Amino acid sequence: MVTGLIGKKVGMTQLFTADGTVQPATVLKAGPCVVVQAKTVQTDGYEAVQLGLVEAKPTRENKPSQGHFKKAGVPATRVRREVKVKAGGEAPKTGDQVNVSIFADGERVDVIGTSRGRGFQGVVKRHHFKGGRASHGSMFHKAPGSIGASSYPSRVVKGMRMGGHMGDAQITVRNLKVIRVDADNNLLLVEGAVPGGPNSIVVIRKAIAAKAIKVAQVEPVKKKGKK
Repeated sequence: MVTGLIGKKVGMTQLFTADGTVQPATVLKAGPCVVVQAKTVQTDGYEAVQLGLVEAKPTRENKPSQGHFKKAGVPATRVRREVKVKAGGEAPKTGDQVNVSIFADGERVDVIGTSRGRGFQGVVKRHHFKGGRASHGSMFHKAPGSIGASSYPSRVVKGMRMGGHMGDAQITVRNLKVIRVDADNNLLLVEGAVPGGPNSIVVIRKAIAAKAIKVAQVEPVKKKGKK
């Protein structure tokens, strides 16, 4: 069985539970996806599938990619990702369609996405440095401070936190709870935030290290009186 799905981030919303509690949720359009290539232990050394996100707008591919899709017997897809196959499950075949029904309400999932790009940022915003005094004449407001000794090693050590490009990196958010699965509209509502902006590509997979869902225990009220 396929353990993941390609989708797009639609946006954020909020849901109300039966007791009136507000739950922040992210709406994801998950799939439908088609199996473009099935990898096996005999041919590739591991089990996985290459999924393609089915979109309404057709895509143009070069000749090598056209041959790849022609061999699979599926239409060309612009977005393709590789996901693992559950061990011992039914092996998917090329051309099979995978949709949001592989997930269930209350299940834990990991969401992999690309964070928003922030451009060039200094150490205060990029690494959360405290900064210097903001009073008049300090001349040390958002400077990084010392970046190394002059005598030894007489160079900037690799990994030194400095200003630079921020964001636009792959981020994995783990153990998000699935609040609702809308199979008719290929929508998945997960609790919490997901990296990226609207219409950004994400990969939703079954949680690798799923945490147990904690249920609040209500203690019985002790009555006052004689023992």
